[in-house]
Amino acid sequence: MSADKPRWQQLREQRDVATADLDQLWTRLRPARAEDILGQWRGDAFQTGHPLCGALPASGWYGKNFLALDDAQPLICRRDDGTLFSNIELGQGEATLWNIEFRGEVTATMVYDGRAVFDHFKWLDDCTLMGITNGRPDLVLAHGEYFYFLLERVAS
Repeated sequence: MSADKPRWQQLREQRDVATADLDQLWTRLRPARAEDILGQWRGDAFQTGHPLCGALPASGWYGKNFLALDDAQPLICRRDDGTLFSNIELGQGEATLWNIEFRGEVTATMVYDGRAVFDHFKWLDDCTLMGITNGRPDLVLAHGEYFYFLLERVAS
């Protein structure tokens, strides 16, 4: 790996990422505010072995759309024909954006309408967010570990 790449890009390219490394990265990042992340985002997972690392690509997951604070689409997926759609069946509804405390900091947080699930966000750079999926342990945690992902802003 190139020493010129930021640490988060190195972690993104790894096949087996330790969650401790991602937690360490998270502590150094600038919290995002809900009102600053509106727009369309393309998603990718950090490969930690969490079940969602395989389940999301299998669903055709593309990313997330934050249309307004009260109108977020957490599971934008790609159909076989290439078109994008909000998979409200898989997500059990859509979501809203809030500024919520997580790990002692207030961060932009997407709250799912139909699940006890929260996605917290911090800035990796000016157009990339790191996300941690949090929520009820039986819905989110795998062997006590969160799901870690990133979102890249889609140019409008």
